[in-house]
This record gives sequence, structure tokens and C-alpha cells, in this order.
Amino acid sequence: MAEIHELSAVQLRDALRSGELSARQAAGHYLERIDAGNPHLGAFITVTAEQALQDAAAADESHARAARAGTRTGDGTGLPLLHGMPVAFKDLTDVAGVVTTHGSAALERRPALADGALAAALKGAGAVSLGKTQVPEFGLTAYSENRIAPPSRNPYALSRSSGGSSGGSAAAVAAGLVPFAPGSDGGGSVRIPAAACGLVGLKPGRGLVPAGESTGDPAGLVVAGPLARSAADAALLLDALVPGTPGIPGIPGTPAPGYLEQTTREPHRLRIGVSLDSPWQKTFPFVPDGAALDALAEGIRLLEAAGHETTEAAIRYDNRYPDAFTTAWTAGVGSARIAPQREALLTPLTRTFRRRAQLRSPARLGDALGFLHQFQRDTIAQYSAWDLILTPALAQAPRPVGWFTGAAHGGGYWPAAEWMGDADDDYRKQCEYAPWSSMVNVCGLPAISLPVHWTGGVKGAGLPMGIQLVGRMGSEALLLQLAARLGF
Repeated sequence: MAEIHELSAVQLRDALRSGELSARQAAGHYLERIDAGNPHLGAFITVTAEQALQDAAAADESHARAARAGTRTGDGTGLPLLHGMPVAFKDLTDVAGVVTTHGSAALERRPALADGALAAALKGAGAVSLGKTQVPEFGLTAYSENRIAPPSRNPYALSRSSGGSSGGSAAAVAAGLVPFAPGSDGGGSVRIPAAACGLVGLKPGRGLVPAGESTGDPAGLVVAGPLARSAADAALLLDALVPGTPGIPGIPGTPAPGYLEQTTREPHRLRIGVSLDSPWQKTFPFVPDGAALDALAEGIRLLEAAGHETTEAAIRYDNRYPDAFTTAWTAGVGSARIAPQREALLTPLTRTFRRRAQLRSPARLGDALGFLHQFQRDTIAQYSAWDLILTPALAQAPRPVGWFTGAAHGGGYWPAAEWMGDADDDYRKQCEYAPWSSMVNVCGLPAISLPVHWTGGVKGAGLPMGIQLVGRMGSEALLLQLAARLGF
């Protein structure tokens, strides 16, 4: 058999359910890889090895009890969907008994009293948590660097960022430290690190996955979704995140195959609109670099070779979007409970946006939310001319570690004196880096990032670059089917 970390998540799931592998073997193998790889990668903030091995032993006992009772275990009958599967949670998610740092030096370190909604869902499905992964402070940025732990690095070039805010989770999956991982996405936080690390990253539509990952989210931007090495692996994790089974559109209450099973189906011929338009381009003019355009061209080639039609899509975005999105996006950090004497420990970006959020009137936030609702209606109406919208996932290749903040970085993490630059320059760089992601959250639509291009010309060589496909509401299965048919 291949090394455990070389198995796809679906293959590992099957081996665990059949008894070919024990949960303790799987957990132990990945913990050894974390111990060896994390010092260079910075993917994990906290590793919960002792608890993971206890939970894995309990999973093995459940498997043994089912066997003794005569329950069929060869096909996994009687076992939860993710029986014994190792996962990791980004350090914005509460896991009972483990400190949730939120990537901030300004918060006191207290273990969570209970699992958050995301951890509860995956633990309930049988997953074994190995620890907490690196995030930017409060999940605010497109890079995973903070003042409490080493930055999360790109497995394909350690001098480069793994993206954010699910950057630690993406780095862990790409480096084979976990088979797959849940992320959360409020402005691109699954799709950005997926593109940077050569993964499949799915942002489900609003309301599909139970909420609970984020507080202070008045616009309903944040949703949890899978980071995986393939569409099938992402579909397996989505099956565990979504309660029940998906229904058939137009026939309420009817059961339908799960997302994993649906990836085996052939999608119908699609009309796909290709666009470089962005709601940020007037405020922060940007020019996509060559790698981004190469990825887009490769995405078009793959889609057309699969029989789909691509046409240029000219999308008009309201110029008021950047201010309204920023107002909604930073509202939560303004209301975060931080002791006044600890505010100096915040990063410059967090401190700046917290102060601005606190100075805004409730009426201004209300106006911003009202505008975003209208933006959602207008944008979805434009997108409806096509089955899917195609954009590059990122406008630039993965950035060097420290590039956004101007931080001089050695081998550890950055104390306050080493954070240079200013918040507005940092934010501008992020918006130019990932200009096609946040409007999808505002619209509440599903979207997927696929690693179609490598700057070295061959898969695994150079840096990965991705495309983004934005679907209509309820099109998660279609996006996964298409990804699978394209070879991901």
C-alpha cells in the first residue's frame, strides 16, 4: 500500500472503514509528519497529539465493537462518514479544551469550553482533530502571518505565503500533514490559499453549511468549505459539513445522492462567461500578471476541450462597493472584546480598522449593508446570462512572506517593532492580489478554485496558479462535477 499521506482522502476513508488501517495508525502517521514538517512550514499553531491519539483509540474501539456485534464494517456500515479521518481546524474555530488564539496576541489564552459549530459537525462525523492551524489576526487578511507564531509558508516555495485566512490549513493539506481540512471564507479565505497552494478550494453558497464560524458578520459573508487535493476529496468533506442529503431542485424533501457520488456524473454543456472585471479596479487599479493570465488561458482551454462554451463577460460593478464592503468586513473587529491595555498588541492593520469601525455610526453600517444587498441583486442579475463565471483566482503569483506588511522576517515570528508599513498600503496590496473573491461572498454564491497552471510549466514545478468558477445558487454539486471532469 502507498504511504498513508499519499492516499487520497477518499482512499483513506475507505481503508479506515474497512479496517485495513486503524485510526491510531492514521493519526500517528500524520502527527509524525507534522512534527517533522511544521517547524519549516508554520502550518500549525497548536498540535493536540495526546488528545488526537485518545480520540483515534476511541474510534478504533467503535470499529471493534461493530465487528464483535456482527455489524458489517467492510463497507463502513454502522460507522460515521469520516470515521477516524484526521483533520485540523483553523485557529478561528473553537475546539473544546483547546485555546482559540484568533491569531492575536491581544487576547487572553483560555481553552474553549465547547466545540464550535464546525468542529462539532466534523467530530460528530467521526473526524479526529490533530490541532489548530495558522491564521491572520481575526482572519482579516489574505496572508496567514501574525504576532504569536511563525508565518504559514507555501510548501512549493518556503519564501512565499500560503495565502489566507485559511493559509495554515491549505499549507497543511498541500504538504501532506492532513488529508483535507475545513476552511472558512468571508472574502476569499478558502479560495485564495487553495490557489496559492495548488489545491481545490470550494466556497459553498450562503446558508448551505451551518453558520457559527464567525461572529460580528452583519453581511453574512462567512461560510465554511473544504480544502482538498481533489474534487472528490472536497466533496467527501462537504458531505460531512452539510446536514442531511441534498434535495432535488424543485422537489422538496426528496433524497439525492451525496456530493461525492455526484462528482462521478457528467455535467451538462455549460455557457461560461470569462471576466477580468472587478469591483476593486477603480479604487485600486491593478494589472493581472502573466501567471494569472496564463492560468485563465489554461482554464479556458480545459473547459472548451471538455465541450463547454466560453464567451467574454463584461460585468459592471458599482464604484461604491469597496467602501461598503470594507465597512461590513471590519465591523466585527470593531466590536471584538479586547482589553484596552492589550490593544497595543494588535497588528497595525487590525488596530487601524478597529479604530475606524468604532468611529462609524450605526447608520453608516446600515447604509453599507443596504448597498451590499442591492449590489448582490444587480450582480447576480448580470451573472445570470451564463451558467458559470470564470476569472483568475489571483491576480499575482503567491507573494513573499512579509510582503504585505513590510515586515523584516528571519526564522521566527514578528514582534511589534518589526511590523512596518501601514494598514492602508497592506489592504491595497491584498485587494490587488485577490480582486475577484470578495464580491462572491457578498452575492452569497458558491465558487471553486482549481489549480490549472504552474509557473514552472509542469504540475508541481514552480508556483501554482488557479482559476475561479462562480456558480448560481445551489450549484455546488455542478462545480464539483466539473472540477472532477477537468481532472482535479
